[in-house]
Order: sequence, then C-alpha cells, then structure tokens
Amino acid sequence: MSRLAAVSRRDLEVQPYPLIVFILVPLLALGLQSFVSLHFPRFDILDLPLLITIYFAITRRNPIAGTLVGGVIGIAQDALTRQPLGIFGICKSIIGYLAASLGVRIDTENHGTRALLTFGFVFLHSGMYWLLVRRLLAQPYAWSWIHEVIRALINTVVAVLLFALLDLAKRKEY
Repeated sequence: MSRLAAVSRRDLEVQPYPLIVFILVPLLALGLQSFVSLHFPRFDILDLPLLITIYFAITRRNPIAGTLVGGVIGIAQDALTRQPLGIFGICKSIIGYLAASLGVRIDTENHGTRALLTFGFVFLHSGMYWLLVRRLLAQPYAWSWIHEVIRALINTVVAVLLFALLDLAKRKEY
C-alpha cells in the first residue's frame, strides 16, 4: 500500500517485522528473564517480557494483536515463575491492549513518547499486579512507592535502548 493511499494512521506507519523476530524476541526475553532472575534475584526489577509486550503493541497499533501478544507472553512468564497461572497474563493483556490503543492515536516513533508511555505502563502493570495478588488471591504483597518508581525508571531506560535496537529489525519497504 502506498503512503498516499493510506486510510488511517495505523495503515500509514505500521511496518512489518520478519516472523522470526516475533517469535525469537519474546522467547529470548522470557528465557533471559527467568534464567537471570534465578541466579541474580535483583534482576527481577527489570521486566523484559513487559517491555517486549509494550514494544510490539505500540508498533503494531492493533488492540486485538496487542492483547493477544500480552496474554501469550504473560501466560508463558507465569509458567516459568512460581506465580499462579494467569496473573502476568491478565496484566500484560491489559497493557498490550492499552499500548496498542494509544499507539493508534499518538506518535510512538518518538523516543520521548515511548519513554513516557513505558514509564506509565510499567507503573500501571505494578499496580494491577498488586491489585490481583492482594485482592483477587488474598495474598500478602507489600507495595513501596519508591521501589515502584525506581523500577519504572530502570525499565524505561532499558526500554529506550531496547526499542531502538528492535527498530533496526523492521523491514524497510520503499
């Protein structure tokens, strides 16, 4: 489709990725997250599967695809952790939907916009996780504002670098 015939913002700016990127990047993020978190417990402050969910959702600009990507990545992350099955799946599905919905409406190619969105989504993910564990499962879970803000900042810095790297994998169609 040519740029002049584009009907909407979604049609104008979505660039396809090779299928291998859609498969290997989430698998690599899940594997790295689970492996490194086992040996270095402090690494769990970084949520690579969430960052991949956010990236694919804002770049694809399709709420259904964002929800599915978030759900699949979240369920896979649940399977690799000791969490009850579905907690990360629910949180990442909602984040995927919201990220894709905002990706349709605003310019997500700007690194500053991506950083602000990532900070907000990481913070929202933490809040949803707390709500599900605390209220739905009735399990004790401590909330620390300072820890969650630091967590969101660290994830945002890593996301800006990771998103720039993943942008290189886009197919260039002229």
